[in-house]
Amino acid sequence: MRAFERTMNLPEDSFFSHLVELRDRLIRALVSIGIVFVCLFPWAQELYALLAHPLLAKLPQGGQMIATDVIGVFLVPMKVALMVAFLIALPYVLYQIWAFVAPGLYAHEKRLALPMVAASVVLFFVGMAFAYFLVFPAVFGFMASVQPEGVAWMTDIEKYLSFVLTTFVAFGVTFEVPVVVLVLVQAGIVGVDKLKEWRPYVIVGAFVIGAIFTPPDVISQLMMAIPLCLLFEFGLFLARFLGKNARTAVPEVGPAAQTPINPAAQWTPASAEEMDAAARTLAERQDAERKPDA
Repeated sequence: MRAFERTMNLPEDSFFSHLVELRDRLIRALVSIGIVFVCLFPWAQELYALLAHPLLAKLPQGGQMIATDVIGVFLVPMKVALMVAFLIALPYVLYQIWAFVAPGLYAHEKRLALPMVAASVVLFFVGMAFAYFLVFPAVFGFMASVQPEGVAWMTDIEKYLSFVLTTFVAFGVTFEVPVVVLVLVQAGIVGVDKLKEWRPYVIVGAFVIGAIFTPPDVISQLMMAIPLCLLFEFGLFLARFLGKNARTAVPEVGPAAQTPINPAAQWTPASAEEMDAAARTLAERQDAERKPDA
């Protein structure tokens, strides 16, 4: 009976061991971000100047940014350095997350998850680069062109940082649309044909999202809505392409080959009688092992 009690305590021990591992991996991720931040600290001002370059290039001659907060000239560059440190350390942070999650995944889930995570990171960076090199110059150029006569166009560095971060996140998430489409199709949540039927709603939603997360000018709204629609179509193309490859790669040999095997669906919990029988068998085995010693 003691052996059965020890087997019943295994899930609890495993749960706490997972918590300890999660704590260790979170600490490693935070330490990696902190190390990169300390290395970037001396160049915090230069990093903010690089981030503010798209706006400074469009300001009128003699224009400049302002700081209305007393300690804003120190905190804002530190926030930029911390953001850059997180982006640099992101591959290591994702590795820690993957190392914690991967042991609990099946082989086919690992084959699907790892490329999806890598593609998500790359697409998010591409979305940020799209916003920095294309959207910001277009938006700030438009704002400079509509500046009223006799009005000095200047912005606070804290508000500019908030605008930049919001835009980065909006375009980074927008460029994740192909990954979302692939996950929905590969997981069997929705089919490609159904997504095609949703195309008109996606187009309308893209323009609504562009109107919400971009400044109130037509150029920036189009620069978000059009890529979102194109990325949705690209996701549909990839889903169809991968679906065709999967069908041609798996030979159909008899009924067993046509029915996918899902280990999770075949597993059923043991009944109380089966658990008691297993406990008795384990106790008898331990008694048999102790008798020769006696």
